[in-house]
Amino acid sequence: MSRKNFGPLTGVQILDISTMIAAPFGATLLADLGAEVTKVELPNKGDTLRTVGPWKDGEPLRWPGLARNKKSITLNIHSEEGSAIFLKLIKDIDILIENFRPGTLEKWGLGYDILKAVNPNLVMVRVSGYGQTGPYSEKAGFGTPGTAFSGHTYIQGYPDRPPVSPSYSLLDYITGIYVAFAAVSALYHRDTHEDAQGQVVEMGLYESIFRMLEFLIAEYDQNGKVRGRSPGLAGHSSPAGTYETKDGKYVVLVCSTDSTFDRLAAAMERTDMLEDERYYTNAVRLENDEEVQGIVRAFIKGFTQKELQKKLDDFGVPVSPILSIEDIFNDPHYAARQNIVEVEHPRLGTVKVPNVVPNFSDTPGAIRHRAPELGEHNEEILGGKLGLSEAEMADLKMKGVI
Repeated sequence: MSRKNFGPLTGVQILDISTMIAAPFGATLLADLGAEVTKVELPNKGDTLRTVGPWKDGEPLRWPGLARNKKSITLNIHSEEGSAIFLKLIKDIDILIENFRPGTLEKWGLGYDILKAVNPNLVMVRVSGYGQTGPYSEKAGFGTPGTAFSGHTYIQGYPDRPPVSPSYSLLDYITGIYVAFAAVSALYHRDTHEDAQGQVVEMGLYESIFRMLEFLIAEYDQNGKVRGRSPGLAGHSSPAGTYETKDGKYVVLVCSTDSTFDRLAAAMERTDMLEDERYYTNAVRLENDEEVQGIVRAFIKGFTQKELQKKLDDFGVPVSPILSIEDIFNDPHYAARQNIVEVEHPRLGTVKVPNVVPNFSDTPGAIRHRAPELGEHNEEILGGKLGLSEAEMADLKMKGVI
């Protein structure tokens, strides 16, 4: 089989000793693009994600999508024998991904200095709640508290109600993208610069979404403004927001540029607004946002969702229906892009998951195999690669090492 059938990261060896979502998701993204990822899990317990809902018949439904393309071995790396096996595994690894509290690996005698002595080319990606340094570095960290710490939660919701946290693990998934980005960046540097070796890349969960709030930072720095809660793109664009259609459905419309508003005005048959000093630029529309919103709401309310979509598409105005997951399953564009695919499941038969993104023209990624059972690849990796005999493995299993 040619290289293009495996993905652009074919040949990259990754050890994933992380748990839950953020760091493991980063490892999955790399696996989707061809990297060989071995997931190290605690014997008889496994990744805690295996116990997180939603479920069907006791089966965790996140696991098939979040652990696909990985192999699983069980190994208690903080035991003496487990640590020795771990150091053998590290010898041929390109990237190690971990998300223990800072100092944990060092306490087990597996800090980067030890690992690098075994493998100078090792890239180690470390994720923790608040990073490896700073006064909060040893605090426990999860995605939802991290989102609050980042400043993101403070501006979400309505002014007369409490702040709203995302309804899913948004920060963890964003951090996972940074994990993958960091890993391949460090790998590129290692492999393209003379005498370059491995290095440590680390970040706190909160930092991934804080990086996206440059408008908030600059606004406070220069204007002293503390932005509060508001729905939609408040303070950015006018009109922008969620609107109800004639048939009681909802759409999102955003006019982020004046040329976009020009097209909306033409669609509304309100080109007079383009000459009106209250409406002719985004800056003045923001000053008169309530009036602008009233005009747009009334216009949208005159159409069904389907009628509105057709009309605004014809005028080149960016608008989208707010889709439920049922809508997405039935949408022809999702089908044409093959955004949802089926993967095998040992007990449920098949489970639908998101497909691999982005798309590569010459080296496409793929879902090569289903999410692993706990320790499914012990024999292949510990026996086949490291050369442990059946008797040795049986002894290690009895001791709780694997």
